[in-house]
Amino acid sequence: MEHVTDLAKLISDTLNYWGIQTSANSGLFALFALLALAAMCWIGFKVSRYLLSTKLTRLVLHSKATWDDQLQSHNFFKRSAHLVPGVLIYLLAPLLFAHTPLLLETLQKFSFIYILVTSLLMFSAILNTIEDAYNASSLAKRMPITGFIQVAKLILAIIAIILIVSSLLGKSPVLIMSGLGAVTAIVLLVFKDAILGFVAGVQIAANRMVNTGDWIELPKYGADGEVLELGLTTVKVRNWDKTISTVPTYALIGDSVKNWRGMQESGGRRIKRAIYLDIHTVRFCDQTMLDNWEKIRFIKSYINDKKQELAKYNKDNDITEQDLLNARRLTNIGTLRAYMLRYLEHHPKLRKDMTLMVRQLAPTELGVPMEVYCFSADTNWVAYEGIQSDLFDHFLAMLPIFGLRAYQRVSDQHQSLPPAATKG
Repeated sequence: MEHVTDLAKLISDTLNYWGIQTSANSGLFALFALLALAAMCWIGFKVSRYLLSTKLTRLVLHSKATWDDQLQSHNFFKRSAHLVPGVLIYLLAPLLFAHTPLLLETLQKFSFIYILVTSLLMFSAILNTIEDAYNASSLAKRMPITGFIQVAKLILAIIAIILIVSSLLGKSPVLIMSGLGAVTAIVLLVFKDAILGFVAGVQIAANRMVNTGDWIELPKYGADGEVLELGLTTVKVRNWDKTISTVPTYALIGDSVKNWRGMQESGGRRIKRAIYLDIHTVRFCDQTMLDNWEKIRFIKSYINDKKQELAKYNKDNDITEQDLLNARRLTNIGTLRAYMLRYLEHHPKLRKDMTLMVRQLAPTELGVPMEVYCFSADTNWVAYEGIQSDLFDHFLAMLPIFGLRAYQRVSDQHQSLPPAATKG
């Protein structure tokens, strides 16, 4: 206690010099000692804050490394300055309040908690820096770590709470942890979402089910857009109308989720849409119609080949052209399908290495569906919609040339047929 006596005697002698008669174990001395300790802590904090926030910041900004910039942006150095007051209180309190055990114990507990909370904030800044550095790398697209970072923060917070409680109660942390068994059910209830989110996060990361930046659809939660953040308990999705949907993380493995990542990575986006044709406009082709269609570049060779094929078939089976019941003939709907297919095959903005076809589906009360199935070479939503619209603009405009008409629910039976159909 020699140093304690010397420091206490120094403050006591200073007070006596100012005309204040006191001793090291008096309340007046404790008050002045507290003020002196507070002044030293304030000065230490200001000096450390100046060095860390001003001098060190200049070095950080001029360095080529980026990790220190991230530490600076997450206030790691500013938070580090708070360690100085806590350490000063913890070290100087025994030198000033050796004769007042209760006050000494209170100050040491306060300084310990203060240092613990400051350390927790510093570790949080380090974890945020690690997360930012990871998200800036190419690995983030494969496996996001936001959930694991949040789990690490949660574990650190739980450890800090246990140490704080043990310090306040004066009990061993091991004893505090052993007492948690009695409240396990409550802990599971309180942290249910966190536990489910952690388990879901492990499965999502291991199986690469969802990553940040993916386009996902969750109809149950009204989410349809890009994943902004994949956290421990929630997933933030920015919908295409710029609203934000918040979805529980465990919903990604417990509910139906459509992930469009495969489409984005493939470089092709599917076009699957049908034109419903009025069944009353479907007919056989006459020679005039075929002569007109031979002028269309895409199906000129198709018509010539079909003419030869059908002529050979009819000749081999002794069928004359006048035998309308037995002769094989071209139809306007079949020729349209051939034209649509060749038009798609020559379109510069469609993928030729992916499925590309035009198929006729079963007739319905709405007509005969002629479906286009192909993939655009541009997966961007706006460009994709433009390509799809251009295709069907063209196909709809070509229907009258083939003597066909698109079905509409409103009756149009009294209108005249398209020009090409009336020629037959």
